[in-house]
Amino acid sequence: MLGRPSFTLSRNGGFRAENIGQNALEMIANLCFSLFVIGVLIFTMIAATYEPEDPLFHPSSKLTNFLTSNSNATFKSDASVVKTGEDFVASNQTAFATFINITDVDSAVVGTAIEQEPGLGSETSDCRIDDPINCSDPDVFHLLMRYAIENFKDIHFYRFGKPVRGSNDSSCHMAWRFRPKEGKAAAFYKDYRSFTVVRSENCTLSVAGIGNYHSGGNARKRKGKGRGKNREKDREGFEKVPAKMEDNPIALPEVGETVNDALPMVESEGSFSNSKYLIYSGGGDRCKSMHQYLWSFMCMLGEAKYLNRTLVMDLSICLSKIYTSSGQDEEGKDFRFYFDFEHLMDSYPVLDQAQFWSDWSKWQKKDGLSLHLVEDFQVTPMKLANVNDALIMRKFGSVEPDNYWYRVCEGETESVIERPWKMIWKSRRLLDIASAISARMNWDFDSVHVERGEKANNKELWPNLDRDTSPEALLSTLKYKIEDGRNLYIATNEPDISFFDPLKDKYSTHFLDDHKDLWDSNSDWYVETTKLNNGNAVEFDGYMRASVDTEVFVRGKKQIETFNDLTKDCKDGVNTCTISS
Repeated sequence: MLGRPSFTLSRNGGFRAENIGQNALEMIANLCFSLFVIGVLIFTMIAATYEPEDPLFHPSSKLTNFLTSNSNATFKSDASVVKTGEDFVASNQTAFATFINITDVDSAVVGTAIEQEPGLGSETSDCRIDDPINCSDPDVFHLLMRYAIENFKDIHFYRFGKPVRGSNDSSCHMAWRFRPKEGKAAAFYKDYRSFTVVRSENCTLSVAGIGNYHSGGNARKRKGKGRGKNREKDREGFEKVPAKMEDNPIALPEVGETVNDALPMVESEGSFSNSKYLIYSGGGDRCKSMHQYLWSFMCMLGEAKYLNRTLVMDLSICLSKIYTSSGQDEEGKDFRFYFDFEHLMDSYPVLDQAQFWSDWSKWQKKDGLSLHLVEDFQVTPMKLANVNDALIMRKFGSVEPDNYWYRVCEGETESVIERPWKMIWKSRRLLDIASAISARMNWDFDSVHVERGEKANNKELWPNLDRDTSPEALLSTLKYKIEDGRNLYIATNEPDISFFDPLKDKYSTHFLDDHKDLWDSNSDWYVETTKLNNGNAVEFDGYMRASVDTEVFVRGKKQIETFNDLTKDCKDGVNTCTISS
């Protein structure tokens, strides 16, 4: 009688019939696990190396995620600072730029100055001790460069300007462009300092002292002010010293430069009448948060770019009450208070709305200029691509949210209109205040953001925040993160900064309000914004404060966040924590 074949497990690795199913399942499980591991590795490699062309290009359906995502977790509320184009340039991109070190200067020094000790130089001709210092002398130039490099060890120097005479016979002013060695902010900075140069009996020169940030005002002026293709004229006042120093091709803000954001003017009837324009009229975005304003503005700018039309924009902004000291919405704020209008003009053709309507009324009838009116946001930019009228006006009604500008970029338009974020940077006037505060700490500081206010008082949503941000808790937490004696910048919404006095025993504490002189009536910021505001003083409002506070924070060598580092509470309340926050 024939029976089923018998399978036994032998010493040579044979199989029993009853084990085949179990072995097969184990093999399948091992194969699946291997595929899973391989998939994770591939995904990790892609995630680590992928650099999207435009990190800020999100569908408008993901507006909330855009406004609340990014690593800067604490600065994400409606009252915080919106991200702009320069925030998404990786800080390490400037590593490709060549910086100047002391050996470069030594190799370029002429005469006997190369033999001198650091900080010293000499003159090659006869001299008298009381002769004025010749700031244009190459020996003086290299002396000042060496002194700057040796005394500012926490920054990289990328370019030096030729020294010019200062306030007296022993003073020279010199400018330089630089980058801090550490910190997340991606920008180039300009400083100009006053140097006191003295001459010894043997005619040897030395630097006796150096002024504070931007003390060398005579070195501030720039020759020529180009725009667009003539932009390179702006650099005439700087020398490529040493020779290996090259212009950096990365488009980054140059903080500390003289800002020229005067309104563009139409040069002639022909240039006006031969151009085409886009304007948005009305809408419900006014007096909303800066996040919504900019999201909508970038939709408008993106459509203008798609249609290849000059954008006609209203520079007058209504500042939401969430940023004002009055607690009320405030009209009449200038776009240039908050954003870099000069960079926008250099990036794309724009006109001020008031100037445009003046020119339009002048030439419209004479030249037969026509207007194409669009009153439905669902009329896509693609349908307007072949419109030949001189002006396309999108008119928005009074019903929210259908009158929000960003609705134009929803639906099928999302995949067509790309918001050109690289064209929008923060105001360089505000960035210069942040730079000045950082310079006062010699660019050698750590920063902590302590968010308290209403959240600390709401124990239901943030049960631990008040305790975790108390001075005692801060001292306990920071002792493992920040060394004793360090400069510590505290960015906070706590109105009474004496609350943090216990930290002074371990750290040199610094706050935004310690530097009110940078925006008071004697400051450059005050003078320039007053001029923009037709002679009326400008308040340093809540959005400006948050902007500067945030910018100083990200310039710290170490950055300690409230909801990432100080407390386990969730930024948006109980049970709202996400991986990113």
